[in-house]
Amino acid sequence: MIGKVGYSYSYELLKHIEKVGNTINKGGCPMDFRELTTDVLVIGGGTAGCYAAITLGQEKDVNVLIVEKANIKRSGCLAAGVNAINAYITEGHVPQDYVDYAKKDADGIVREDLLLSMSERLNEVTAHMEHLGLVILKDKDGKYVARGNRNIKINGENIKPILAEAVKKLDNTTVINHVNITDYIVEDGVIKGAYGFDVNDRTVYKINAKAVICATGGAAGLYRPNNPGFSRHKMWYPPFNTGAGYAMGINAGAEMTTFEMRFIALRCKDTIAPTGTIAQGVPAKQLNSNGEVYENKYGLTTSQRLYGTVTENREGRGPCYLGTKGISKAQEEDLYKAYLNMAPSQTLKWLEAAGGPSEENVEIEGTEPYIVGGHTASGYWVDNNRETTIHGLYAAGDVAGGCPQKYVTGALAEGEIAAQAIAERLEGSGKGFVVNEVADSELSENAFAKKSEYERFLNNKQGLVDIEQTEEAMQKIMDQYAGGISTDYQYNEARLELADEKIKFLEKSIDNLAAQDADDLLRIYEIRERLTVCRSVIAHLKARKETRWHSFAENMDYPAKSDDWLKYVNSRKENGKIKIIIRDLVRGGDSYEHSDK
Repeated sequence: MIGKVGYSYSYELLKHIEKVGNTINKGGCPMDFRELTTDVLVIGGGTAGCYAAITLGQEKDVNVLIVEKANIKRSGCLAAGVNAINAYITEGHVPQDYVDYAKKDADGIVREDLLLSMSERLNEVTAHMEHLGLVILKDKDGKYVARGNRNIKINGENIKPILAEAVKKLDNTTVINHVNITDYIVEDGVIKGAYGFDVNDRTVYKINAKAVICATGGAAGLYRPNNPGFSRHKMWYPPFNTGAGYAMGINAGAEMTTFEMRFIALRCKDTIAPTGTIAQGVPAKQLNSNGEVYENKYGLTTSQRLYGTVTENREGRGPCYLGTKGISKAQEEDLYKAYLNMAPSQTLKWLEAAGGPSEENVEIEGTEPYIVGGHTASGYWVDNNRETTIHGLYAAGDVAGGCPQKYVTGALAEGEIAAQAIAERLEGSGKGFVVNEVADSELSENAFAKKSEYERFLNNKQGLVDIEQTEEAMQKIMDQYAGGISTDYQYNEARLELADEKIKFLEKSIDNLAAQDADDLLRIYEIRERLTVCRSVIAHLKARKETRWHSFAENMDYPAKSDDWLKYVNSRKENGKIKIIIRDLVRGGDSYEHSDK
């Protein structure tokens, strides 16, 4: 094996490899095969997945299997905890207020029916989490301590272990950690289960199920990050959320929505620590290097706050800051404590510097783009029960589209909605949980093919380019040609065409990668997932002929907003190609249901 090469060489090397091919180790590397049968399969043991299982725990005749590629105790977006509930109907407000806020922030491109059904459950699921052991801060009158109009303060560093412990107590639920699901099993538009493999040993899983809930989170790591190289996984969103659920849905022909509404977080420079705690807790205004407050000039939606910062920097008035200088020592101490729980690197940076936030403003910057349906409307196209266009497949949390600004409690609500819909469908039809050891000679053609696919990567000999180099090449392509940090998030059709061409080539090169063990095999499939999502993101960015969300989707061919594009940009993969579907908005008072069943 030769030494690591930079991207300027790796793209050409990959072209060469495509022609030459890889040598296969004739000795082989057989994997064991295990077949499981359950009533409900939950893919992903994060926020939405765990809460779906907790909801289904009331259905004693329905057996549930949670499959998680890490460990549900510390997995998903809540792995390190959270210091606030960011979606809550505070005193003096009603669920429709939250719908209106989310709709305004997304400039109209939302599913109002999904937003309302989520918002109506926010306080209920919050109360249930408190019952399970979540510490919610209260004032002297016993009321929750609000942070702004829609947030309440919590001690949430153990929120994920609390969810995991509640799942552990369920009699009808089995958890299998460290199994990576790679593909759905779909027959005639109906979900039948999924394939995957154990990331610690060489075991292939075929899981049969009557219903499946996808709760795999969004997609990080598509673009070159703020801190490339060794620190590339220091990011806003969990690096292990790779778009697996999106990719499986895309490849299975599910309809997806609004991938062009990327999410780009405004964060503390270098540490990528959240800025909301400062902006809402102090509060602090956005300032340029001249000390001017610029936030009102651009607008106060999530994308506008980012766009203002990008523009001030580009026009020579950067760096930009949150104005904390002059806050009280008590406020400073509160910030130290808050960040010590959720982003300790920021607290350490303050303590190591000459002065903390009371003496120096906090520099801010945008991150790389992500696809995450908990903040934007990106994800599966679902009905009001959160069922996808594949019958029996449901989506909840960041993987579900149409319903932005759902955060933690919205993910809990969607897990509950999906679980209740499944329980109603399966009432009285539960068959239990079955494990079968199956020999190769007994495998179906599809199961044998999937097992052989996994084994091929384990049998490949290491070529000129490895997993890490492929990931870096993908991130650089997306950064330069599909609106990443280096272009101030701007793109045009010509650049997107090049991005698609280069990403398609990388997709073809995946077959040549080699896995030394099951962990490498996991990383190969994570790259494959990301590349699949990249193709859809590029297609969606090309399809929307306007700029509705500055920075989130900065189309330089169409720099203005147009009422003609008060539409959903959806897509479905057909015969290997991404077909764009334009749909009318589902407005307030209406409810969308799939009509092709």
